[in-house]
Parts: sequence; structure tokens; C-alpha cells
Amino acid sequence: MRVHRPGLLRRCLTALLPTALSLAFAAPASAGPASPAGTDTPARGSAHMGMGVPVHDGVHGLPRDTRAARTEGVDVSSHQGDVAWPTLWSSGVKWAYAKATEGTYYTNPYFAQQYKGSYAVGMIRGAYHFATPDTSSGATQADYFVDHGGGWSRDGRTLPGALDIEWNPYGAACYGKTRSAMVTWIRGFLNQYKARTGRDAVIYTATSWWTQCTGNYAGFGTSNPLWIARYASTVGTLPAGWSHHTMWQYTSTGPTVGDHNRFNGALDRVQALAHG
Repeated sequence: MRVHRPGLLRRCLTALLPTALSLAFAAPASAGPASPAGTDTPARGSAHMGMGVPVHDGVHGLPRDTRAARTEGVDVSSHQGDVAWPTLWSSGVKWAYAKATEGTYYTNPYFAQQYKGSYAVGMIRGAYHFATPDTSSGATQADYFVDHGGGWSRDGRTLPGALDIEWNPYGAACYGKTRSAMVTWIRGFLNQYKARTGRDAVIYTATSWWTQCTGNYAGFGTSNPLWIARYASTVGTLPAGWSHHTMWQYTSTGPTVGDHNRFNGALDRVQALAHG
């Protein structure tokens, strides 16, 4: 006959409770800073230039309207779909970048309309790659980018490809890499892009991400143009190695497409970058 012993059972449960609670509330291991609490992880391929800026750096106003010394531009991805390029051209937008690729697993289905459409209305255009350093090497992603729209032609109206390197929208902010490993990854991409196209790629980033994930590495400033992301009235402090910026993404809420930028110079400077 089974004999129940409530006292013994109670003592066993009391002894096991602290261990169970510690396991239930333990934080998972992470190779780097996690995504902001409360955010949903987007689908792979849906990342776009500047998507982490409002969350991590905030939005602090708009720059003064000084277009006389600056040239307005936009950047687009699949989120914009087919873009109204004539409308943007009429509003004063003279250059554009379209997302071509992400990692080695995604190509923008609207890329042809965006890349060719901007060119057709008279804009100087370029392509960008959203980097995912946790999925494959920098050189491998550079090849994928070039092979899927990220090349360069000496036609005077094609800008060098841009590497969009910023917060990871799918997980750890620095993609699980140490600072030295991140610098190595970026260098691999840049070297392979130049080997394939003859041009130094533009680096798009935010100063806070660059500081956090590369240790504010200063080694690319002499060769690669800087496209800085900051939604504020000024560009603020630049990453180490750059004494000036070439482009500035200053808002994600501009007219027609949202992401608006200013080239640090008049239209002839945009043309000079395109010529190489």
C-alpha cells in the first residue's frame, strides 16, 4: 500500500524551487549587445539603410535649409516599392542610392525600377549593400553585391557602391563579432569591392555604432568616403579617421520616400565622385 508523505514532498519542492527560478529567469548567452527590448525581429532581407538610427541614436530635429552648398539625395529599398522619380527630381533631388543586396541571400525586387528609374530622370545613382557580418565573409558579400547590381561604370552618372554597416536588426548589435573581427570583416569587403570594380566603396554608418563595434577604428578614412547617419540639425562628431563627411542621411521622414540625404558639396562634387 502506497504511503503519502506530504512533509517529505514539501521539503523536496522547497529545495528545488530556487534552482528552477534561476533557470527560468536566466538571460540567454549573447555574443554581443542584444536588440532593443520590446522590438520585434524583422524578416531577413527587410533591413534598410538607417533603420536602427531612431532607436539607437534618436531623432533630434532637422538641419537648416542650406542647399546652396549641399546637394539633395535620397536612398531607397524595397520598402518604397516603385518610386515616383519625376516627383523627386522636380523637388530638387539630384542623386539616389538603391538597396541592391543584403548578405548573400537577398536581392531587392524593386532594384531595377529604382536604379534605372532614378537614372532615367537625370539623377546620379548608386547601389548599396546591407551588411550582415554574421552570415558570411566580407569578401563573399562584396562579390554577391557586385554580381547583383552593385558594380560601377565610368559613365559619369554612377556612384561607387556603398557598404551599409550599422546595427544588426536581427540580433546582437555587433553581429557577435569582436571589434578587431569587425574591422577585419569590413576590410575584406572593401578590398574585394575595389578589386572587382576599381573603386573605393562608400561607408555608410553612425558614429555611435562605429565606436561600439569597431572601437572607433581610424584606418579607412583616407580611402573610403563617409556617409554619416544622424537625424539632427548637425552631423555631430564623425568616426575616427574622417575629417569630413561626403554624404549625410539626416532624416527618415522626408517627402515622397522618407530617407533624405545631403551631399557635402554642390552638384559638381557629386559628379566628381561618380567620375572617380
